[in-house]
Amino acid sequence: MTTTSPQGRTALLRPDGSPVRVLVVDDEPSITELLGMSLRYEGWQVRVAGDGEGALRAAREFRPDAVVLDMTLSDMDGLTVLGRLRRDLPGVPVLFLTAKDAVEDRVAGLTAGGDDCVAKPFGVEEVVARLRGLIRRSGAGAADRRSESVLVVGDLTLDEDSHEVTRAGEDIHLTATEFELLRFLMRNPRRVLSKAQILDRVWSYDFGGQANVVELYISYLRRKIDAGREPMIHTRRGAGYLIKPAA
Repeated sequence: MTTTSPQGRTALLRPDGSPVRVLVVDDEPSITELLGMSLRYEGWQVRVAGDGEGALRAAREFRPDAVVLDMTLSDMDGLTVLGRLRRDLPGVPVLFLTAKDAVEDRVAGLTAGGDDCVAKPFGVEEVVARLRGLIRRSGAGAADRRSESVLVVGDLTLDEDSHEVTRAGEDIHLTATEFELLRFLMRNPRRVLSKAQILDRVWSYDFGGQANVVELYISYLRRKIDAGREPMIHTRRGAGYLIKPAA
């Protein structure tokens, strides 16, 4: 469902028509205040927390549709918070805030299951844009789609509206990033996609050569899509990855 935000952009709403909910976690009050104000201006409901324990309490009460999470907090690191968050909210998209030029933090956050990263100091518009993308991809912020929304490759189907994925009629549960990666592959069946293309499309920025995050997420998909079945996801050494119907 959509409406119009104060900026004139299409505002995101939950399928029931209520505003999407975002939890912002950072131990710098200036950052939580800035992001909280900006996200509320988008028409979203916002809860803020200044440490890991506060974040976990807020997540249980607030049930956010997305989380902005600082990698370094006063009581625990962001990766620990992420692991505990995912126990209660397994599918919630998480956008990490990392130190400037800390490529290793970005890779660590994403390999641990985070969905995106933004380096400090950041532009508020960039954070908002990335959150909008994550929320859409997760299915929490419904969009009004007129085009055909179901992708089919062999016995694998992906519904871009409902975010349901099945293979041979069996439900497959994916995180927001896994879903986006699979969607990119299924929009390009039998086409070899390079790591650089996947990084640009799924994560929207370069990791400075840290393309191993693509290998990691391909392995996640294989466990869920191909485990115990004829494989559909294939590697072309030195070239990239493709998906095609099982033989």
